[in-house]
Amino acid sequence: MNGTPGHGTPTVIVVGSGPTGLLLAGDLAVAGVPVTLVERRPHRISNLSRAFVLHARTLEQLDARGLADGLEAAGQRLDKLRLFGDLTIGLDTLPSRFRHLLVLPQYKVEQALERRAVAAGVDFRYETEVTGLSQDENGVTVRVKGPGGGAGALRAEYLVGADGMRSAVRDAIGLPFPGRSVIRSVVLADVRLAEPPETLLTVHAVGDAFAFIAPFGDGYHRVIAWNRAHDVADSEPLDLDEIKEVTRLALGRDFGMHDARWMSRFHSDERQAPAYRVGRVFLAGDAAHVHTPAGGQGMNTGLQDAANLSWKLAQVAGGHAGPALLDTYQAERHPVGRAVLRSSGGIVRLAMAKRPWELALRAALTTVLDHVGPARRRMLGQLTGIGYKYAAPRGSHPLTGTRAPDVSLAGGGRLYESLRGGRFVLIAPEPEAYGDGGAHKDRLAVERWATSRRTTVLVRPDGYVGWAADGADARAVGAALAAQVGR
Repeated sequence: MNGTPGHGTPTVIVVGSGPTGLLLAGDLAVAGVPVTLVERRPHRISNLSRAFVLHARTLEQLDARGLADGLEAAGQRLDKLRLFGDLTIGLDTLPSRFRHLLVLPQYKVEQALERRAVAAGVDFRYETEVTGLSQDENGVTVRVKGPGGGAGALRAEYLVGADGMRSAVRDAIGLPFPGRSVIRSVVLADVRLAEPPETLLTVHAVGDAFAFIAPFGDGYHRVIAWNRAHDVADSEPLDLDEIKEVTRLALGRDFGMHDARWMSRFHSDERQAPAYRVGRVFLAGDAAHVHTPAGGQGMNTGLQDAANLSWKLAQVAGGHAGPALLDTYQAERHPVGRAVLRSSGGIVRLAMAKRPWELALRAALTTVLDHVGPARRRMLGQLTGIGYKYAAPRGSHPLTGTRAPDVSLAGGGRLYESLRGGRFVLIAPEPEAYGDGGAHKDRLAVERWATSRRTTVLVRPDGYVGWAADGADARAVGAALAAQVGR
């Protein structure tokens, strides 16, 4: 199993064909990097996924790949966010083109990402299970068990484990996954409803009970429910009557649930790997971090991991940057993963508040978020992903490391349209001074502000500012291009 007709040795092996792995593999292939995607399951996209929400920052990343508009047409927009109690926050003030949540089942996102990856030339290896790996100074050798159980090996310069909470890649490199189970005996079901809810996303908690209902778009609804007073093992039998009962406790009625096509019981953990990189092996998505589903941040955080890592691997694999660039993946994404663990855990704990001091804390926080604009903007920035900033070198321009908004460009275009193809984008007040990007033109778009702004900004392929300066001359811009875009 050391190759397939039509495919040479890959530069990168990605393990796991969920959203994180599909976006990462697609990005690498679009950049011209040979990539093999290994998946232990047969080729199918299951509709039994738990994720249902795309946040603004993820939609921006998908926009930079030409996918957002199609997904927007397939999903349903939600312009208000309900967190706990009676706290409802409007999203119409988000500084983004996407001033809403998009309610869309994960499998729809996977379908779009898979089509892109196939079109870009990703080599898919289904029914192929990772059984171990070793690495040396030149690459990684992955031991696999293929269709029919045959043993083999694959070789690449780099490996990315995007293979979920029970990651075989993480185990193979000996990384622990410290944390704990936060919620046990969460029940899930896909059901038809005789009386669908009035709201697009229905979520509430009362006493020991919590329930969430979201539409699939095919006549079924996903129900996620939890009764703190009924703590049983995941292996305990589950029937529709139990799901109805918990839903009635949390929401006041069960909406006439019937015809369950799937039911399951699971537990929700909070865990994070201490490192996202060991040598030539990287972790992304649930292989690197898992947390409660509160706030719908799981799939979104994994997709952001992929967007951060893909362009860096492409730069190094293409000889445009040194291996030190890959260290910034850990430096930038590990703190974000830690912050998501804290925020999602905080939401679920406040939603299920029971003790007097917990209820008092929730009431105080609700008041602050209701009446204090900066606190509300900070919370929304974390939840939607648009508020995260990466660390910048000392003395850098204040914009360095920040998310670049989708600004208008001269000629009627937008920044995130110009980012398509995995390019850097230089936005300058006088772009003609830098020509068409010269030696970098295949990886760099040079644009002019649509306004009279005088700042020169270099935006990385993941939509974050890599360098900026006020009143920069051609020499300073050239130095920035050499350092950021590389040779």
